[in-house]
Amino acid sequence: MSGIYKTEEGQQRLMELYDRQLESLNVEYREQFVDTRFGKTHVLEVGNPEGQPLLYFHGGNSTAPYSLKQNLYLLKNYRVFAADTIGHPGKSDQRVLSSSTLEYGEWASDLIEALGFEEMICMGESFGGGILAKLMCRAPEKVSKAILLVPAGIANASKAKLIISMGVPMMMYLATKKEKWFEKAFMPMVTDGEPMDGDTLEMIRLSFHHVKVNPNMPSNIQHTGGVQWKVPTLIFAGEKDALFPGKNQKTPGESDVRIELTCTILDKVTGYDIFDKAC
Repeated sequence: MSGIYKTEEGQQRLMELYDRQLESLNVEYREQFVDTRFGKTHVLEVGNPEGQPLLYFHGGNSTAPYSLKQNLYLLKNYRVFAADTIGHPGKSDQRVLSSSTLEYGEWASDLIEALGFEEMICMGESFGGGILAKLMCRAPEKVSKAILLVPAGIANASKAKLIISMGVPMMMYLATKKEKWFEKAFMPMVTDGEPMDGDTLEMIRLSFHHVKVNPNMPSNIQHTGGVQWKVPTLIFAGEKDALFPGKNQKTPGESDVRIELTCTILDKVTGYDIFDKAC
């Protein structure tokens, strides 16, 4: 089957999950499709119609409503536009972009224009943080403020470490089909070894079994590529994060910005209060 899904049945199951995730938000929303040079992009609009517009980029091999559910605090003060990343599970076109070039930045730039804005507050988590970093290299003038939550694309963990921490358990799961190995493979993504919540486990499980998962994260941006990165920037970096270790997170530019928070702090209301005051 062409596209990102392994089978038509798998695609249907992901679309059903998407609709359940969307309804579980229990908020009013508006859906639209906009055109970019890479294809059509599906965008959800939620939140305060009178608030500042904020463009949200979700994590990899995930969906916009899944990530929104983790960030409902945004809806009180912001008019949130959450795009389904092109080439990932969701309702956008299935064209997979290059993680090693600035294609994701070009896509995000097109998206801002298609939504009718000259610039927006932009926020990205994990893979979405990498998209935002690429955007700020490609079209920094379109980002009024940037918030990156444990972002890819700035200081990715070495592939060798990931092979040990996640790759070996995944190979054991594929060989044995035992649930304990599946959960162990993704435990490095969870804070302090706590059990994975049901929504996250369902998202990961369906993506793994039914999507041709692209394991490549947005490549680290080069220092020279971010010389114009001078907009107010806030980074929430997990000091012990297995994928994007916070101790190495910096923004390129005249003034390096680094905020180190443990993953546990990111789960507290305190972290969200910091974000709300910063914007």
